[in-house]
Amino acid sequence: MGKIKTYNPKEVTMALGSHIVSGYSDDTFVVIDPNGDGITKRVGCDGEIVRSISPDDTFVIKITVLQTSDSNSFLQNKFNQDQKTGDGMFPVLIKDLRGGMVFSSDAGWAVKPSSRQFSKESQNREWEIHTGAGILNE
Repeated sequence: MGKIKTYNPKEVTMALGSHIVSGYSDDTFVVIDPNGDGITKRVGCDGEIVRSISPDDTFVIKITVLQTSDSNSFLQNKFNQDQKTGDGMFPVLIKDLRGGMVFSSDAGWAVKPSSRQFSKESQNREWEIHTGAGILNE
């Protein structure tokens, strides 16, 4: 008989420095994308193949939270601090507590403030974080 596994979004935790992200959006709330090209290949006219391994091990992380999330203030304050002093970086840890994916980087920073939308209903806010060297495990 096959294994049955369970995913629970409440058991995905994100720490940005000492701040624990809360108020996740009701849809996709984190996207982790590598910046580098991974492993590319080039084929010569005689068919010889060379592979190139990208040295870029940085990542782009998009975090989407509710309009009322305390994480908006944390990220805005870090962005402001970075603009003023250059000291707005923080370590990043994202983990599925049920034993799945783990991402970590010693350095992350908010690229720019999230867009602000106001309407009849509460809106989500998306933050883009760039990282230094990161490690992504499954």
